[in-house]
This record gives sequence, structure tokens and C-alpha cells, in this order.
Amino acid sequence: METTHQQEATLSVKDWVITLLIAAIPIVGFIMLFVWGFGDATNTNKANWAKATLLWMAILVAFYSIVMVIFGIGMMSSM
Repeated sequence: METTHQQEATLSVKDWVITLLIAAIPIVGFIMLFVWGFGDATNTNKANWAKATLLWMAILVAFYSIVMVIFGIGMMSSM
């Protein structure tokens, strides 16, 4: 069984700097992570990076939520 691998262009440093700059913009960056992660015309490396970044964001939101609930319960029980 033959598999064909398409050779993708390597992203340059300039491409990564622009990508990180766009990702740093609060709402636009969050939306662009979904576009890059799940879009069809995105470089595979950038798509994987965007998916990993979204995964880390989800993990951090869950962690911070748990910490806030624990501290909230602690504050309410001390009153």
C-alpha cells in the first residue's frame, strides 16, 4: 500500500513572529487559534501548534476554576 506525503513549506521565523503576534491579541487571537487549528488550508505545523495551545488553555481554565471553587468554599466557610 503506497502512501503519498505532501511536502509542506517550512514556516519561516517571520511567519512564526506574525503568528505569535496575532495569537497575542485577546479576542482575535483566540478566534484565530480555532481557524488555524481546524482550517483546511493551514500548515500542519501551525495547525498542531494551535490545537496544542487550545488544549493548554482548556486545561488552565479547568485548573483555575477548580482553584477558585476551593478558595470560594474556604472563604464562605470562614464567615
